[in-house]
Amino acid sequence: MPSTLDGRLVVAISSRALFDFEEENRLFESSDDHAYMQLQLARLEQPARPGVAFSLVRKLLAFNDAVARVEVVILSRNDPVSGMRVFRSAQHFGLPIQRGVFTRGQSPWRYLKPLAANLFLSANEADVRSALAAGVPAARVAVHAAHASDANPNEVRIAFDGDAVLFSDEAERVYQHQGLDAFQHHERERAATPLAAGPFKPLLEALQRLQREPGEAMRLRTALVTARSAPAHERAIRTLMDWHIEIDEAMFLGGLPKGAFLREFEPDFFFDDQTGHVESAAGHVPAGHVAAGVSNGG
Repeated sequence: MPSTLDGRLVVAISSRALFDFEEENRLFESSDDHAYMQLQLARLEQPARPGVAFSLVRKLLAFNDAVARVEVVILSRNDPVSGMRVFRSAQHFGLPIQRGVFTRGQSPWRYLKPLAANLFLSANEADVRSALAAGVPAARVAVHAAHASDANPNEVRIAFDGDAVLFSDEAERVYQHQGLDAFQHHERERAATPLAAGPFKPLLEALQRLQREPGEAMRLRTALVTARSAPAHERAIRTLMDWHIEIDEAMFLGGLPKGAFLREFEPDFFFDDQTGHVESAAGHVPAGHVAAGVSNGG
């Protein structure tokens, strides 16, 4: 019978999101791809350093104990020759990654659908926007972001913004067009009406399945980290309840910078639709920009 990824959490990730290829990428951008290929080939036996999303991938793969529940696939603009170094680096770090698609400069996002990917992480904004437009949860990894803490070796920690990430940008549009008072009134009047799904609801649902069946070596903890505050908090909580999704921690910060709070939560990754919040977070934790909603021209 043919192989299948049915029932697995599928994470597609670019080589620059998983490994630190920034030096090599500078050569790629300043020269032709042949020089880049030769450099990668010359460094074939030299494992690449872990990148920003390395901790997230390593921990998610640790859920595969008795049953394979997570699949990580390299989806990269790299050429196949450079792809050899990616696989060699994964092998060096004990990451059981077996599948990869390498497109030599072409956008690889179109392969997300046959993979049935639950998440796409890339350093390329155009690829991320294309993935989001196709209905795949995706984020542009801030390659300069801090790496994850090693304080929670047996727990995957993932943090999400609310509006335009987990939820639709309905309320964010009210805030941006009419101001804070109108936003608070809008959300208070609709506290019992669930928000529509945002681009990352499917990922949260897939993660919930892992959370309900923790592995022997790994478990999952999630957090909602949002600029909302009371009374707008209630609609967010009731929406998650309506979806039958449980979040472990919720931070309603009322506009306070998120970075310091995320530093204390110590996530392996944080997703937000606003670049300012991503930059605030990136000084402390791995972070990615979700180019969706009104803040991103949607």
